[in-house]
Amino acid sequence: MTTGPLPFPTASWPRRMLALLVDWLAASLVVAAFRGPAALPLIGGFLTDTPDAEAAWWVLGVYLVESSVLTATMGASFGKLLTRLRTVRADGDPRPLDLLRSIARQILVSVVVPPLVFKPDGRGVHDLAAGTATVTLQTYQGMRQPTRP
Repeated sequence: MTTGPLPFPTASWPRRMLALLVDWLAASLVVAAFRGPAALPLIGGFLTDTPDAEAAWWVLGVYLVESSVLTATMGASFGKLLTRLRTVRADGDPRPLDLLRSIARQILVSVVVPPLVFKPDGRGVHDLAAGTATVTLQTYQGMRQPTRP
């Protein structure tokens, strides 16, 4: 776990929140496709007479699976891919996260509090625990370039 200063800049919080919103909306739409419009958060109760009380748990589950698997395989969740962000190892290793670390990180994000408690370098408790950081695509591409002597 890297707790010292990072050798690269982290992404802005508004952009990260946008990525999370995109992820949550995508997970909600997947759940609504299988459980009906009542499963849509906030508006499901307006679309039908009986809102789907279990839908929030299904959305959480879909979000956890989607974000964990995509982060481990592609370096970013669906929302981060669309907002041009990547999750990287804090030590600068360009390899994607392993699945177990990715799952642990996403569970901590789902608790909501860790992203709200963060260090001056922009990493939340979830990043500190997983040894990760969220960076822009440009920073990520720079990390992957081999250094020349």
